[in-house]
Amino acid sequence: MTTEIISVKGMSCMGCVNKVKTGLENTAGVEGAEVSLEQKQVTVQYDETKTRPDQLKDAIRKAGYEVMS
Repeated sequence: MTTEIISVKGMSCMGCVNKVKTGLENTAGVEGAEVSLEQKQVTVQYDETKTRPDQLKDAIRKAGYEVMS
């Protein structure tokens, strides 16, 4: 299990948080995602044999938010 912390731009409410969380949790290999609206970041636990950080970032973008480098 690997943990990735990703900064996210564009979240402004709990609806945004839920959208990002759902998008990540529907990604193969993701075991859990904790989204912090205040810190504007996501902590994702995932199986590195099933997914990669770039796929996690793509899931966030598909949910409609920007990933900060």
